[in-house]
Amino acid sequence: MRRHPDWLKVKIPGGKKYSELKKLLRESKLHTICEEAKCPNISECFCSGTAVFLILGDICTRDCKYCNVKSGNPLKLNPNEPKDVALSVKKLNLEYVVITSVTRDDLSDGGASGFCDTIKEIRKINPKCKIEVLIPDFKGKIASLKEIINCKPDVINHNIEVVKELFLDIRPQGDYKTSVKLLKNIKKYSKDIFSKSGFMIGLGENKDQIIQTMKDLKKADVDFLTIGQYLQPSKKHVEIKKYYTPLEFEEFKKIAYDLGFSHVESGPLVRSSYHAKEAFS
Repeated sequence: MRRHPDWLKVKIPGGKKYSELKKLLRESKLHTICEEAKCPNISECFCSGTAVFLILGDICTRDCKYCNVKSGNPLKLNPNEPKDVALSVKKLNLEYVVITSVTRDDLSDGGASGFCDTIKEIRKINPKCKIEVLIPDFKGKIASLKEIINCKPDVINHNIEVVKELFLDIRPQGDYKTSVKLLKNIKKYSKDIFSKSGFMIGLGENKDQIIQTMKDLKKADVDFLTIGQYLQPSKKHVEIKKYYTPLEFEEFKKIAYDLGFSHVESGPLVRSSYHAKEAFS
């Protein structure tokens, strides 16, 4: 077993609020990326009554080498899911919610309509709640992105995930240029929606590649940026090549702000939706 540095130690999940939220999610037959991806911040977020809802099922059509979400042939969509998510947001009294999904390359629109249905249901029941969507690349389909934009979420996030040089090995079913273009198109079609992206480090990239990735994202007019340490979910996933120190993450944060990002979260335990409400504020 690899021993993580002390700065990566987190609280063991548990407590009343944690259990209550888990119960609510199971009763509503909902999924969270917090659980599926083994997020290290699950205790902090669940105990504060927040979660990132995972829609369109829990089986992904892609098989990225860093991701713990199940891969295979997805089941049929749950027609009640959008309303169930909205009701859960209401029960949790959330002021800010993040909606993400597995990648559904089997669907003609990549699942864009599922995002829109969920946004609409949340707006009906929780009109004051701010909504962030974390979307897949939709294989570069402009129509799918426009469908999301027309539903007017407050933030559209699409994670670049890794530096360009690692895509072929670690994200073989993805494409760096497609992801960058999607991010650029957010602002092209709407100046009123904040755009966001993030990536992991510790997979074998070098400093120059990290900085170039930040520059590429800024050229794509991305507003918010997240950078976090990659943690290997299981033995079958790609190994950690390096642990970056908190000081190195602070250096990357400074570089990102100097490049012009509006808000930056950079730290060992940072994930794409970590402190999402605070970033929007």
